[in-house]
Amino acid sequence: MSYKSCSSFELKDIDLERQRSNTKDKAGTRITYADALDDEEAGPAMDRNRYPSMARSFVRDRRNSVSSIRTTRSNLELTRTITRRRSIDPEATLPIGFRTLSIHVEGTKEKAPLPVGKGKGTSKSQAVELTNLDWHKLSLDELQKRLLTSITGGLSSAVAKTNLARNGPNKPTPVSNKLAQRVFWYIFGGFGSLLITASILTFISWKPLGSPPAEATLALAIVLLAVNAVQAFFNAYQDYSTAKTMSSIGSLLPSDCVIVRDDTNITVKSENLVVGDLVRITMGIKIPADLRLTEASADLRFDRAVLTGEAEPIPGLVDISDENFLETKNIALQGTHCVGGSGYGIVVQTGDKTIFGRISVLSQGKKEGKTTLELEIFRFVRIIVGLALVTSVMVVILWAAWLRRDHPRWITTSLLIVDIVSVCVAFVPEGLPMAVTISLTIIANKMKSSNVLCKSLATVETLGAVNLICSDKTGTLTMNKMFVVKAGIEEKEWTPEEAHDDYITTKTNPEDPVRVLHSVASLCCTATFDAATLNLPLSERKMFGDATDCAVLRFSEIISPIANIRESWSKIFEIPFNSKNKFMLRMMRPISQEAFLDATLSTERRTYSLADYHMTIKGAPDVLMSRCSRVLLPSGEIVDLTEERKQVLQAVQEKWSATGLRVLMFARKIVPDAEITQDLGGPDATAFATYIEQEARQDMICVGLVGIVDPPKEDIPEVVSICRGAGIRFFMVTGDFKLTAAAIARQVGIITRAEVDTLEDLQRDLKVIPNHHFVRSIVLSGPELITLNENQWSQLCQYEEVVFARTTPEQKLRIVKEFQSRDNIVAMTGDGVNDAPSLKAADIGIAMAGGSDVAIEAADMVLLEDFGAIVQAIESGRLVFDNLKKTVLYLLPAGSFSELWPVLTSIVLGIPQSLSSFLMIIICCLTDAANSMTLAFEQPEADLLLRRPRNVKTDRLADWKLLLHAYVFLGIPECLVSFAMAFWWMQRSGGIPFSVFWLSYGDYPAEYSAGQIQHAINVGSSIFFVNLVIMQLFNLLATRTRRLSIFQHPPLFSQRSRNPYLFCGMIFSLLVAFLFNYVPKLQSILGAADVPVEHWFLPVAFGMVLLLLDEGRKWFVRRYPTSFMAQIAW
Repeated sequence: MSYKSCSSFELKDIDLERQRSNTKDKAGTRITYADALDDEEAGPAMDRNRYPSMARSFVRDRRNSVSSIRTTRSNLELTRTITRRRSIDPEATLPIGFRTLSIHVEGTKEKAPLPVGKGKGTSKSQAVELTNLDWHKLSLDELQKRLLTSITGGLSSAVAKTNLARNGPNKPTPVSNKLAQRVFWYIFGGFGSLLITASILTFISWKPLGSPPAEATLALAIVLLAVNAVQAFFNAYQDYSTAKTMSSIGSLLPSDCVIVRDDTNITVKSENLVVGDLVRITMGIKIPADLRLTEASADLRFDRAVLTGEAEPIPGLVDISDENFLETKNIALQGTHCVGGSGYGIVVQTGDKTIFGRISVLSQGKKEGKTTLELEIFRFVRIIVGLALVTSVMVVILWAAWLRRDHPRWITTSLLIVDIVSVCVAFVPEGLPMAVTISLTIIANKMKSSNVLCKSLATVETLGAVNLICSDKTGTLTMNKMFVVKAGIEEKEWTPEEAHDDYITTKTNPEDPVRVLHSVASLCCTATFDAATLNLPLSERKMFGDATDCAVLRFSEIISPIANIRESWSKIFEIPFNSKNKFMLRMMRPISQEAFLDATLSTERRTYSLADYHMTIKGAPDVLMSRCSRVLLPSGEIVDLTEERKQVLQAVQEKWSATGLRVLMFARKIVPDAEITQDLGGPDATAFATYIEQEARQDMICVGLVGIVDPPKEDIPEVVSICRGAGIRFFMVTGDFKLTAAAIARQVGIITRAEVDTLEDLQRDLKVIPNHHFVRSIVLSGPELITLNENQWSQLCQYEEVVFARTTPEQKLRIVKEFQSRDNIVAMTGDGVNDAPSLKAADIGIAMAGGSDVAIEAADMVLLEDFGAIVQAIESGRLVFDNLKKTVLYLLPAGSFSELWPVLTSIVLGIPQSLSSFLMIIICCLTDAANSMTLAFEQPEADLLLRRPRNVKTDRLADWKLLLHAYVFLGIPECLVSFAMAFWWMQRSGGIPFSVFWLSYGDYPAEYSAGQIQHAINVGSSIFFVNLVIMQLFNLLATRTRRLSIFQHPPLFSQRSRNPYLFCGMIFSLLVAFLFNYVPKLQSILGAADVPVEHWFLPVAFGMVLLLLDEGRKWFVRRYPTSFMAQIAW
């Protein structure tokens, strides 16, 4: 969706069609905002240099005057920072359900224009209101006065309460549910149109074609309408129940944001934001409302692709950059994402008044395409309907070319229509849509109980076909509750408590190295304590920040309280941590002599002064080592970082990493004030940022290492084991050091082999690559992935156990695509901004609820609590497909086989139709439909998670194995026995031998009266009906398991496998059979008759034989899994 289409609001009515010139990028046309000014009246573009930096001066004044809140916001006061980051490429589809977002990984597609003019809010007055927005033009002083807020302390609680009552919650007006349109699809969707058409044709067959009109034909037409009404009810129920369940799950997703209110940082629900609130913006969040930026780091970037479809993130500025509210960069629009940097913004619009809200009101929900599950179902139905149509055409041709001429009284036009309707309706599995409805409703409830959010229920079925899971480490496999457990300066190591003791005892020592490490760790950290919990013990305090920084903050606080340190320093510049840099940098300046003395050694105090700058940096040792030229020793001496000392540091890193610790290096450098010249332009200038980046590349001093533990979640080893048993490979993809990643992988069971392969084991020119998986382990780093050729990738894709370490977002995306290109169904888990492209590219993207908004919205599935819930989701995905196969198998023997032959034999062989058309419809639409629905409640078989994943290319809902079993093993016996029972009774009790009917075409011997013939046909038809209904009950018991015996998977008395609904369906079927065969009025209307008592028991015996035969088949398949019988088993 482009801003041009969604923000102009019919601007052509007021001559606002002028656009800025478009620029091209490699993905397509870059769509810009429509200008909000008339072509003739619009002035020249605003000169950005014309406005003084009011925000910067105000922030500097604020820092000098407002010291009371430094404790709570000391690390949240953000000046300009800079970073480089890969753009994320979302695709827009509005309105967004369940916080969904489409993110391109190939390129941006140009969006079709929004159909404006049909929703409310498309009036000219609303367009004028949009063009008159001036929040971006106000100075910060004017903004504060208009909104009664503060850019330092936010709103007061009293004003916030008033604003909330006046403007309402920050959420869009619910979209109209279009009841009439939905009711139409409930009635005519799916098989509804077929049933209604069949009913209309049957009414026509009754009158005027019926001569005389038959009551049975009228009853048949009414039954078809009733069945359609039942299906419409199920469609409506599924729509309602699924929407209700998924909506309740969606409400569990985190939608909080951090704001400043009453000079205090607090966390509130996004819907409780009010105009005037001061919102903290951090990398990875979704902007909760339209914000006017009051602080912006130099690398602040917003991804507006959710609104524009454009690939490139735009920068965030404090000053106005364009007269157009939609073009200016000092406005952060609701629904967009912060993909870099940090800042603060004042809420200026909420709810429907935001740009996103206006679009949501205007837009109509785009109908999604069919899911893989729906396509699979309709593929099967198309085959069945095609067979039905072919059969119907053949019947019509036979009737028109032969029967109408040679046997005109055998089948009239009215009876022909009824026969065709019967054939078509018999072929179509009416119970299948209802079974799908119930299955999806059950899945929705299971997902709710398991705290798994699937943005589409069909996603679960796709998850059932996954054969490879690529999992992030931090926060997914581990608790994301990090603690520093070791600190080291060269070879000397401390625990945090030991470091505290050393700090206390040597505090007055001017050469104390712990004091220097403590200073750097305290300053180079973005995490802060919640002011409301400062009086609590350290273990109980609440912290703001990512897990790594929280661990560093806790470590620093253990050594010595950091509040005084942070108050004594002024932050000049910052480069936040990101997955590419793998380091964080802060340029600090002491504001007191005490702070300067506390952070320096005696030798440095003779060279540097209070006016100099301290550059502090923390990050991965392998990244920072090359930037360091000197190292701090345990003695407090600073010496050159020789190769020997590098090896010492690397040995410490490897030793800690091998135990699963994440290792960070701290370094610093003092930059003389004289080097920061006026030519650099200050912290806001690009030249200044470039200078800092260059300075950070050389002559840093390594002041120490810390080892951080992030314990694996307790349930992860079991999850990995279950997935592996289910034929799903489980890989780790992380940005951590190779040894750390390998150690954690061993702890959770991802690596089980003693020997681990490396890059050298992948041959560049291997001639023949095996098509089976290697039962071997391999660990590769991101830089090593770059060197792989296609041959090596093909070898890598055959490994059973793989760990990818030191990966970048681009490499994660490459991993997904390489495995997908080799016929793998890939599930990718992640929780960071950098995971979004790979989450979107994967067949199933899985995010954790505690992850970034970008990751959550890029994913197809969100795990709200434990990662172990993925096992339940996989099982549910396999179960829904398994149960639908069982449903199809149950419906075919009677529906499209045993009911077809009475019509065909009547037409071709001239014998009476042994199963009346009405009773044929009753089986399809009532007895079989009811029983098939009960299969949706089947519990998973014990071996469901021991099978290989479904191959989406070859494992069909109805493949040749299933059709063979349905028609040959089940259909032929049911059909032959039913025929035999019907004609056996006619000969034995009715006194009419079969030879009388053979090729008679209605011309019966005169010795048999018409009444005698009709009574025999009626009783025979009822016997055929009862025989088929009862044998189908045993078919139901047989098809509820694929391999297991009924004693291994009993329908009763076992909590794991019980399904009492089976017997409810059976009782219903028998009641229907009694009703239509024994109620006198129905008998006379429908041509049914009393069924002799022995014909209620004989089908039980036949059904038992059928069940025993299937039990024998299952036993043979289990006993001889490689036999021919096992190979053709469904």
